[in-house]
Amino acid sequence: MSFLFEKLEVYQKAIDLAEKIDVLCDAITQKGTCHLIDQILRASTSIALNIAEGNGRWHKNDRKNFFWIARGSTYECVPLLERLKRKQLIDAQTHEKLVNELEVINKMLSGLIKGIE
Repeated sequence: MSFLFEKLEVYQKAIDLAEKIDVLCDAITQKGTCHLIDQILRASTSIALNIAEGNGRWHKNDRKNFFWIARGSTYECVPLLERLKRKQLIDAQTHEKLVNELEVINKMLSGLIKGIE
């Protein structure tokens, strides 16, 4: 690993989550779900992207802002997963597992943000 952010556990968890959602979305073939799949792929990927970009910023306020954006993307994933569950595209167990992973990432991001202050 050559970039410092790659060593962050929260970054590694965000990448793992995005990969799980990729696999999940690849399995969904129901017509009319294109918008949900596109949005959750973008939101879940945005978490790791903003952690990486924030880590590359020189000023602490810039870093903190990108970590806030990453945290917002965790929140964005929650209703998208709920929609997928309600459409019966994912089961309750998968939904719960992914939401729990989002909660862990969210708490870790909150810790990063507080550490900057």
